[in-house]
Amino acid sequence: MSKLWGGRFTKETNKLVEELTASIGFDQKLAEEDIEGSLAHVKMLSEQGIISEDDGEKIAAGLKSVKKKLLAGELEYSVADEDIHMNIEKFLIEEIGPVGGKLHTGRSRNDQVATDMHLYLKKHTKETIALIESVQGAIVEQAEAHIDTMIPGYTHLQRAQPVSFAHHILAYFWMLERDKQRFIDSLERVDLLPLGAGAMAGTTFPIDRERVAEILGFQDVYPNSMDAVSDRDFILEYLSAASVMMMHISRLSEELVIWSSEEFSFVELDDSFCTGSSIMPQKKNPDVPELLRAKTGRVYGNLMSLLTVLKGLPLAYNKDMQEDKEGMFDTVETVMGSLKMLAPMIETMTVKSDAMRAAVNEDYSNATDIADYLVNKGMPFREAHSVIGRVVLYAIGKKKYLLQLELDEYKSFSELFDEDIFEVLAPENVVAARNSEGGTAPKQVVKQLSLAKEKLKV
Repeated sequence: MSKLWGGRFTKETNKLVEELTASIGFDQKLAEEDIEGSLAHVKMLSEQGIISEDDGEKIAAGLKSVKKKLLAGELEYSVADEDIHMNIEKFLIEEIGPVGGKLHTGRSRNDQVATDMHLYLKKHTKETIALIESVQGAIVEQAEAHIDTMIPGYTHLQRAQPVSFAHHILAYFWMLERDKQRFIDSLERVDLLPLGAGAMAGTTFPIDRERVAEILGFQDVYPNSMDAVSDRDFILEYLSAASVMMMHISRLSEELVIWSSEEFSFVELDDSFCTGSSIMPQKKNPDVPELLRAKTGRVYGNLMSLLTVLKGLPLAYNKDMQEDKEGMFDTVETVMGSLKMLAPMIETMTVKSDAMRAAVNEDYSNATDIADYLVNKGMPFREAHSVIGRVVLYAIGKKKYLLQLELDEYKSFSELFDEDIFEVLAPENVVAARNSEGGTAPKQVVKQLSLAKEKLKV
């Protein structure tokens, strides 16, 4: 079959040009969306009397037959037919004859491909949101089990203050909640229908764009035909939200890698999410969180790639936009694969509460509470800070932790110290004392968990 657009040309396309310009190698992922959009389009054409009802029924039946073959894996795509749209149309014409050529009435590949991508991304954005919630659910489960488990909290990767492990891991719940809200918000821009914009200026046929939007489940149509065919903001929004989320996943993955090391030994990942060494039989490597950490880079790259493609394009459609799909597909698959892996890995990891508690007991992270203690006794904070700095330096010199010092040792720094200092320094009390809104005290963590469950509606 000659090319569907070949009437204007007197020479065959150079094979190298065919290979360069063909997108069927990757846009075949849009096959179902392309057929879905075509079914809606032909229904509208028939209802509007642009094609006969009989032709409309034949084309719809042919498209459904093509879809059946697609799902059965029976379609063989051709680079000569360039893209998924022309391949599907060729299959349709082979199925029902020349009447299949009427399908393209009142539309262009420009508004057709934009519609396909809107359909694709609308579906996968909703799936992404659901997968985020599965990870959030796993975090909530671990948090509920470890409200009273204490872990050193870090700044600069130096021990800072003891916190509830539930409080620590719930921080990632709220990161993911913001990610989820970004995806939810992006649906407003995804839920616009480009079809009917034609190549860039609309069409002379009396089409009903709102009817197509209704059939396909879109909330609205693009009000400007040039914007409709050239807009890729909705893809950029997904890539942007995905990049921020993958950064959060990478941060969590980094902690899992650190925590599962022998130096920390705070958690143990389930064997099913680790691998071994080909030469060192003792090794249990946290390959999954390491790979999740690494995959962040490819998602960032896809965002920067599309931003760069679009930055200098005049209106309306340009062939450059063919480069919008591979990065979108790769990001969707990377994001969904990462989230599917992360949820069960969090659910099945073992939290080593005793090791965490031992770490809390063997540091100086309760020093801030001594300063607060002296402030409550009337000493100015800056003076108290200086006093505690000297206490810590003294304790380090004596190779003791703060709870191991004697009362007379404390009194050598200030007469304000009394027996109650040891109660203040107990890790449980250090954590419980931080009862401010959003703090790590058990009461606040329980409140936070309640709010998290409300977000998940569980």
